[in-house]
Amino acid sequence: MVNESKKAKNKSAIMNNNNNNNNKAKEDRRPDALGNLHRLPDELISVMLENLTPRDFARLSCVSSVMYILCNDEPQWMTLCLKRASGLLQYKGSWKKTTLHLENLPDEIVDNCRGSSLHFDGFSSMFLYKRFYRCHTSLNAFSFDDGNIERKIDLSVKEFSDNYDVKKPVLLTGLTDAWPARKTWTIDQLMQRHGDTLFRISQRSPKKVLMKFKDYVSYMNMQHDEDPLYIFDDKFGEAAPDLLTDYSVPHLFQEDLFDVLDKENRPPYRWLIIGPERSGASWHVDPGLTSAWNTLLCGRKRWALYPPGRVPIGVTVNVNDEDGDVHIDTPSSLQWWLDFYPLLADEDKPIECTQQPGETIFVPSGWWHCVLNLENTVAVTQNFVNSKNFEFVCLDMAPGYHHKGVSRAGFLAFDQDADADKTLNDGNELSYANLTRKEKRARIDNPGKENSDEEVINGVSESFTLRKNSFSYDVEFLAKLLDDDRDHYNSPWSPGNSIGQREMREWLYKLWNEKPAMRDLIWKGACLAVNAGKWSDCLAEILAFHNLPTPADHERLPVGTGSNPVYLLSDFVVKIYVEAGLETSIYGLGTELEFYSELNKSKSALKNHVPEVLASGIIYLENDFYKIVPWDGTVVPDVLHECNLIPEICSESGFPFGVWSKMQFEYKKSMLTDESTSAIKSKMWPYIIIKRCKGKIFGQLRDILPSEDLIKMASSLGEQLCDLHLLPYLPFTNSNSDTDRKHDLISANGHMEDGPINADFSADWNIFIRTLNRKKIDVSSRLTKWGEPIPKTLIDKVHEYLPDDFAKFIYLYKDENKGYKPCWIHSDIMDDNIQMDSCCIGSSLSTSVADTELMDVGPPNGDPNDGEKISWHLSYILDFSDLSIGDPIYDVIPIYLDVFKGDPKLFKQFLESYKLRLERRSHPESINGGDKLGRLSYHAMCYCIVHDENILGAIFSMWKELRTASSWEEVEFKVWSELNNYNGYL
Repeated sequence: MVNESKKAKNKSAIMNNNNNNNNKAKEDRRPDALGNLHRLPDELISVMLENLTPRDFARLSCVSSVMYILCNDEPQWMTLCLKRASGLLQYKGSWKKTTLHLENLPDEIVDNCRGSSLHFDGFSSMFLYKRFYRCHTSLNAFSFDDGNIERKIDLSVKEFSDNYDVKKPVLLTGLTDAWPARKTWTIDQLMQRHGDTLFRISQRSPKKVLMKFKDYVSYMNMQHDEDPLYIFDDKFGEAAPDLLTDYSVPHLFQEDLFDVLDKENRPPYRWLIIGPERSGASWHVDPGLTSAWNTLLCGRKRWALYPPGRVPIGVTVNVNDEDGDVHIDTPSSLQWWLDFYPLLADEDKPIECTQQPGETIFVPSGWWHCVLNLENTVAVTQNFVNSKNFEFVCLDMAPGYHHKGVSRAGFLAFDQDADADKTLNDGNELSYANLTRKEKRARIDNPGKENSDEEVINGVSESFTLRKNSFSYDVEFLAKLLDDDRDHYNSPWSPGNSIGQREMREWLYKLWNEKPAMRDLIWKGACLAVNAGKWSDCLAEILAFHNLPTPADHERLPVGTGSNPVYLLSDFVVKIYVEAGLETSIYGLGTELEFYSELNKSKSALKNHVPEVLASGIIYLENDFYKIVPWDGTVVPDVLHECNLIPEICSESGFPFGVWSKMQFEYKKSMLTDESTSAIKSKMWPYIIIKRCKGKIFGQLRDILPSEDLIKMASSLGEQLCDLHLLPYLPFTNSNSDTDRKHDLISANGHMEDGPINADFSADWNIFIRTLNRKKIDVSSRLTKWGEPIPKTLIDKVHEYLPDDFAKFIYLYKDENKGYKPCWIHSDIMDDNIQMDSCCIGSSLSTSVADTELMDVGPPNGDPNDGEKISWHLSYILDFSDLSIGDPIYDVIPIYLDVFKGDPKLFKQFLESYKLRLERRSHPESINGGDKLGRLSYHAMCYCIVHDENILGAIFSMWKELRTASSWEEVEFKVWSELNNYNGYL
């Protein structure tokens, strides 16, 4: 890249202060103006200033001359603005004015903020000079060759698959000649069609920022930013549906295995990209190791690409060793081309090309790429998963971090450890024990002193030597880096994964059933992503032990979206308890078996709606052989004694790992900062076999059921939940535990204090209350970790909203001096735990027509020509492994949010059928807290906040308008107000 332009004229204070060619040297004003901060480089000071509020940043400009210069830097104001911006944004001619406008300052102050600049001598900053140059340089003055990428015309699908797919990039012409977008996707024509349409802006903002297209075009024409905003909108098809008719997916990229997912579960995959000169995408690898195609409709783009494992100079890859989240630290695309590209030797330069209108570039899985817009551009791009990159995508979603780092950084991801050396030398002639991860970013070591080109080149030469070693982007090689001790079901899920855990399992299951010809490939991917091979081996041992038939081919993969491997076989279902490790699994099965025992002893109608248990036990691996111990939950097997899993007996039920022991275990676990389970968690798993129910789960039917069937389902669910909450349980009786003598109170400073139990309620409430109080302590950090869409303003107010002691929720009714008692709570009644059955109505005899989970549902109302109508009804509630004893309102939360999806009509029908009384109207006079303690909506909202699952994420995703809520009360009344109208009947 050759600079042929004239130097930009500098009329700012920055350039004036750098023009120090006077005969008499000027005194350096940095020490007096910055004090002790003068020892820091300007780049570091700039980073520090980003943490100030806009008002404090503006005030700081009055402190000294140098601070005045630093605090009037436009890129700095742009950073502050984008941290503050959320929702609709309108550029006001400068980032300082735009930021102050967002601060709601008077217009006269905002309009006067661009007065004449002050000028100071005795100060120079190469950091500010380079940034100023990047802001004002014009790329028209740079010449680019055609690049060294392969170019093809009229490529066949076979040629593409054989020579390019997953192998190397290619620039294609002739794919889009028939697109209407070739003529209509210009800036002017898009302005006419969609001037008032909101598009999403992508640029350094943690929040969703939107601009009207006409405002964005105005910004494009006015801006002088080093890294300009650009439109990068994955929802453009919803904002402007007509744009989808202007193009079609080229024939080479038709296969996309994500298309089996529903629209709401499919990850973002297509984007409208519009950007001005100097904008672009910095170095990155596409999410989930997917492949992509990108078609340019107007303008010119410069591309640079490196193969997998070859990290570009100036880029650092960091992989979280807990959840595998990948963070890439990279300069902007313009900065990389200006500052780093000239340092490269010819043999170290990337694959390059200048993309012209009508050309489509293919970027294979795992390839690094960087894009710089040479002028105003409009493009469309789509990411996809096909049979060639499917295994890489599955591998990238596997738990752990080694494979994620190596697939992106190659051998640079290895530290000096024997395990890495062993992995790489297994079947490999080269030794890589001495390879270490290197920092590749050029740094400023001293203020006023820049690293020389020679120093920078020497600093990165070794890393490029490592890059030149042959790195094999091979699934079998990368699979060796998977951590055997980490499992899909009990390991943290990387927030950078393109889809969630539930959606991942649903995706594999749908592929398995909808694309049977691809099952060999899908099985390989499932083994990488969800350890399908290991669980299949366990299933085979369990079935053989109980003399049950082996699964058919279509039954080999775990079903559904649940948190444990579940196999749906011909007449029975096998569930292997895996989630959260051995102890949690043992308590889950123990509690479930106790519940079934109590249910069978009762006369409850709920027995007709809970599947029959056929067998249960524990499978474990010993000396590389599987062994099985039958277990009905009533004793502590020797194999658990050997693991020191001896529960504290908390009831006389005869189930040592029953519900009270489980609640004690969960309470103690809530007090631990390290939630790791025993080292044998990957070698021992409880399991249960139940009779298979006819029909389909509700989640598969939701979108096709008529409204009358939905109303009947809500009514039946209310009745069955009433039966569950009325089911007797054995009370808590352990007098040796301090749980029945004291409980934890949260003091004003947030610490736990021991206090006497309130005598107004029974000991059965104590563990429930204590656990809630424990969860309240770190609720702010937990919500912060979950992040968007939970508003930061509400997280800051959460402790003010929650009760200081959850014991205030539970008090005696004055009715007949009977205490308000807790009850069995399912805790996880969601759309995949509700079984629906169907029958034909209209014939002389109604008969079931849903005999298999995999049957084709067909029209919900049947064939209009046969005179029969199909009606679906709730038949069973499934999966009782999350059972607990507590407040029945806890069960209402997943029902309303997941099953009903916030539908108030279904919720009202459910409450009318439930009938149990939920209200607490009588509170001791000594309890302060106002009317809110008497609101059921307040109780439900507080339970949502301290819930183990990210319930708030679901709420703010369903009610998007609440993301701007100013108080928790606003959220509470919007979501849960219907509860305040409920009185109960029984």
